[in-house]
Amino acid sequence: MSNNRDSKPKIKESTSFYDIPERFELINGIRYDLSPSPKYVHQKIVGNLLLNLSKTCHLDGEILVAPMDVHFDEENIAQPDLLYIANDNRAILRDGYVYGAPDLVVEVLSSSTGRKDKTVKKAMFERFGVKEYWLFYPDYQTVDQFVLADGAYFLAASLTIGDQLTSPQFPCVAVELEGIFPSESME
Repeated sequence: MSNNRDSKPKIKESTSFYDIPERFELINGIRYDLSPSPKYVHQKIVGNLLLNLSKTCHLDGEILVAPMDVHFDEENIAQPDLLYIANDNRAILRDGYVYGAPDLVVEVLSSSTGRKDKTVKKAMFERFGVKEYWLFYPDYQTVDQFVLADGAYFLAASLTIGDQLTSPQFPCVAVELEGIFPSESME
């Protein structure tokens, strides 16, 4: 008597056949691929920041994380690590996407994206009127806070562990940086 279980064909999965959507940004019509995926420290910072902001800002607006396309125009589409849209700016959320400038954009720098985040992306966010831009530096456990005034960013603060990140524009923001950076790097 044959065991019916043993006679069934075995199926093996192959990762080469998965449909993996491309992740990229367009800045001034130039395509920048978002590959490889972020490392542990990057994701831990984004997750901790999301949890922190959600506690204090969830009633005042939407907090979203990548991947989420932000459409500024046809030649400028970004995927910030985290973005905040105040309730009075919710009209930029249409058809499940973001069309226009979020109020706050956050990037966690990595070796593959840091240069672009500090230059061309910063210039794009400034040009399209993103009110605040935060750059997190995992290696140094610091953050630079840029605030838009008269159409240009100025460095409002450079902060580190032990400091609290607040916003002159968004009273709900009160981020204790001690709890944002992971205690171990897990490189």
